[in-house]
Formats: sequence, C-alpha cells, structure tokens
Amino acid sequence: MKRVSFAEFGGPDVLRLEDAEEPHAGPGHIRVAVRAAGVNPVDWRVREGQILAAHPVALPAGVGLDAAGVVDEVGEGVDGVEVGDRVFGEGAHTYAEFAVLSAWARMPEGLTFEEAAGYPSVVETALRILREVGVRPGQTLLVSGASGGVGSAVLQIARERGVTVIGTAGAANQDYLRGLGARATTYGEGWVERVRRLGDVDAALDLAGSGVLRELVELTGDPRKVVSIADLAAPEFGVRFSGVAGSVPEALAEAVDLISRGKLHIPVEKSYPLAQAAAAHIDSQAGHTRGRRVIVV
Repeated sequence: MKRVSFAEFGGPDVLRLEDAEEPHAGPGHIRVAVRAAGVNPVDWRVREGQILAAHPVALPAGVGLDAAGVVDEVGEGVDGVEVGDRVFGEGAHTYAEFAVLSAWARMPEGLTFEEAAGYPSVVETALRILREVGVRPGQTLLVSGASGGVGSAVLQIARERGVTVIGTAGAANQDYLRGLGARATTYGEGWVERVRRLGDVDAALDLAGSGVLRELVELTGDPRKVVSIADLAAPEFGVRFSGVAGSVPEALAEAVDLISRGKLHIPVEKSYPLAQAAAAHIDSQAGHTRGRRVIVV
C-alpha cells in the first residue's frame, strides 16, 4: 500500500510517499480502507519532533491520527461494527491507503468522507479545552485564533451550551466567525481594546500560539482561566497547556449527536492527494485556515 512517512525530523520536505506493509487490526481495533485523513497541527508538530513526550516516535514513522473510511478488518473482541461500515475515528499513520483505528463511530448520515475526516481530533480537543477552562453558561469565552477546525468546533459547542463567544481571526474570516455565532474581531495592533469593546471576558483559549498569552491573562484577570493548545511557553505565564487527549470514543459520540442535530458543521477548506501531504502541512502551519484541511486517498 501507499503511505506518507518520514525517516528524520524536520520540515515538510522530509515527508515521502512510499510503499509500506499493510497494517492489520489487532484486538480491540479495526482497520479501514482510508478515504480521507484529517490534517491536524499535531501532525506537523510530531514531524518536527516538537512533542515527543506526548507522542513518542520510532523512525521511520507514518503521519496522521484522524481518518474516515470503510471497515475492512475487525479485531478480536470488537463488537458493534462490521466489515463494510462507513466510520470515522482516530488511530495511527492515517495518511495511507489502510490504517488501524483505536476509536471510531459510524459516520452520520449525509456526511462525506472528506467532511468526516476533519472531526475526530478536533472535536475531542474542543470538548477537552472547554472542560479544562471551566467556562459556564451565561459567561463569555474569548477564542484566539478561532477560524480553524478546533476554533470552529469550540464556537459552535460553546454557543450550544449557552456561552457567549468572542473570536479573533484574520480580516477575511470575520463573517465566517459571525456565521458561527461569535462576536468577531481581528488580531493585530489594538486587538485587546477591540475585544474589551465587545464585552468582559471570563475565560480564554489560545488556539494559534501567536504570543498572546500575557494579554489573555490580562483580559481574564486569572491565568487559571486561560488554556493553550499551541504555545509551549504557557507554563511561564501560569497558563495550562493542554496536549494530552481525553476520551476519543466519548468525543466521537458527542460529535455524532451534534452533527446529526445540525448543531455542528466544520467546512473543508481544501483537500490534498496523498502525494501533496507536504503542501498540506505547509498550509496548515501558515494558519489562516477556515475550517479543516484533509488528505484524500
């Protein structure tokens, strides 16, 4: 089978599309014929060797956590899923023609493989950081870097829970944020005062890692009310860095519920073939994403 892998840590140029042995579903796992794989910042952080403590890597290694596809192997002890089912979930080395998943759910009706591949890690992350930041119904949450996949999910889930949301993003994404129910403003010079004009902030999330933690602490008045998924310097400001996943099966179940009720939709901004995985990483690292980027197999 074809698989994207890397033999050394580094930039996008270390990615190679190569022939590899097919993986197989062990106990408690399933294998899917991958139709699409989600592109997440963790993918290129692992490729660069940034977060080896949370994601140990034995080189050469594959790339990717999220996938949507068709079940073609069911491991021992697995119930409730059959060969031929359309599923989405999380596993390992998903930029490939076949991948093994450790957590999955049946795809909601009406969702394409490309759309489904963009949800697993994104929704798990959104649910986790909303829990960790402790924002409650009736309060206001500031989301810095709100237009990407996690931001899109956070805005919609928070609004569903009765939380007011303020989102920062580039000028081109202001209407997108407003369409998700956020009070929107741009980042850049003067952004703190623009946020203040939109309302008092009870809690804040840093999704872009753009060096704004000091200002987020200032706006909330308490570093314990700020969570970052993108700035490794967070502890220096007393801010929690959230990088370890919680229950992916629970997150997938909630994602299915939200999607099925029309409460969650994350658009796919761009799709890439396997051979253009490096371009997908370059674009992901550049930011300014509206929704998700996915690899199509």
